Amino acid sequence: MIAFEQHYKAIEQLIYSWARAIDEDRVEDIAQHMEDTGRYRVKSRFNHDRGLPLAVIDCKGVAQLRDRILSMRKANVYQPHHYRHMISGIQILSEPEPMVFEVRSNFLITRTMDLSGDMKIFASGQTQDLISLKDQAPLFKDRLFLFDSRVIETLMIIPL
Repeated sequence: MIAFEQHYKAIEQLIYSWARAIDEDRVEDIAQHMEDTGRYRVKSRFNHDRGLPLAVIDCKGVAQLRDRILSMRKANVYQPHHYRHMISGIQILSEPEPMVFEVRSNFLITRTMDLSGDMKIFASGQTQDLISLKDQAPLFKDRLFLFDSRVIETLMIIPL
C-alpha cells in the first residue's frame, strides 16, 4: 500500500474532476480525463455480478463519448436537470501494469429537476477504474460505473 501513496492525490483529483465537470454542466470536459482508447461504461450491478454484457452506456473510446455528449446537447429532448456527486472510499487496489492503477470508489448521485426543484437519489454504487499515470496527467483507461439498483427510473441522458 505504501507504494501507492505517492499517486493517491493525483488519482483522487482525477475522480473528483470528473464529478465536478458533470455537476457544473461542463460535461464535455470529461473526455479530457480519458485516454483516446479509454472505455466508459454504466452497468447494473445485477448484470455485472452475473457476467451479463448489457450496459446502459458503453463508449469504446473518447470519440464515442464525445458523440454521446454532443447528442445530449443537440439532439435529445429531456426535462432539464442536473446531478450532484458524493464520492467516498477511494482506494488503490493494485498496479496491474507499470503506472496503471486499479481503483475503486463509491458514489451517490442526486438528481435535481431544474423546473420543479424536485430532488431524489438517482444512482448509487461503485466505480471500478483503471487509471494510467504514464503521461503527465492521470487519465482513465477504463471507467465502469456499477449502479446498485436493477433499473434506471428514467432515461440516463447525462453521463454519470
